[in-house]
Amino acid sequence: MAKTTYPNFDASPTVDQVGIGDRITRIQKRSVKNDAKIQGLKMALNMIDLTTLEGADTTNKVKQLCYKAKHLHDALPGLPTVAAVCVYPTFVGIAKKELKGTDIKVASVATAFPSGHSSLEIKKQDTQIAIDNGADEVDMVISRGRFHQGDYAYVFDEIAAIKEVCGKSVRLKTILETGELGTLDRVRKASDIALYAGSDFIKTSTGKIKPAATLPFTLTMLEAIKDYYYDTGIQVGMKPAGGISNAKLALQYLLLVKETLGKNWLTNEWFRFGASSLANDILMQLVKQETGGYQSKDYFSID
Repeated sequence: MAKTTYPNFDASPTVDQVGIGDRITRIQKRSVKNDAKIQGLKMALNMIDLTTLEGADTTNKVKQLCYKAKHLHDALPGLPTVAAVCVYPTFVGIAKKELKGTDIKVASVATAFPSGHSSLEIKKQDTQIAIDNGADEVDMVISRGRFHQGDYAYVFDEIAAIKEVCGKSVRLKTILETGELGTLDRVRKASDIALYAGSDFIKTSTGKIKPAATLPFTLTMLEAIKDYYYDTGIQVGMKPAGGISNAKLALQYLLLVKETLGKNWLTNEWFRFGASSLANDILMQLVKQETGGYQSKDYFSID
């Protein structure tokens, strides 16, 4: 077996927190209106991974989520679909059947989500189960305890092993759980490890820890993606997840992506929102733009 060549784990740059804060403040002060707002909202809707990841998930709940994913245009004709539906491995087969004939992907969490505390063999089996049931994408969690111990080679090897299980046909999104990493410098280091280990996406959060996705965490990860692209020529996607529940905030994320990575990342192939309630707020905003008045939240299903 060839010896693994590791990146320099001490080479991650120190994050300029003042610079990050200034850039985000400028983004937050900008206003998106009229046609640009409508275009941005439709783009954001098409980037959502509709998600249900609860212990109380049932077959019917997953079916309802898939039905919603297929019928967003019922609220307003001509709307795009969401990008994917994200579920636990045991529900992948159901989601795959419900979404047959659509372009909507089926994503599955794996690797002892959300804690990540399990053996590598069990994590690989968990991933394989999702793939065998038809998952198009796998969202794995890194071993944050190992990361905090400074065992960066372990974290790197684990991501690389899960990507090997996924192969070329199943895209791997690697969840850093930024709320547990704490500092922007740690988020940058974890991003670099995930990128060089072969991730197809890097993702902020499981949605189970607060804070989840934030603009500073996301910008730090976008900068890591940009540097990785300049270094390797390989394009990697980004997925902020958790706590993004309104259209105004979603548009700020899109501005951040455009100004950091450029237009090539503004498709659901390279950018996703992990969200459960964002779709409803975007639908409300689009209906308002079309009709001039808000609909009640009661007009849209919760799931």
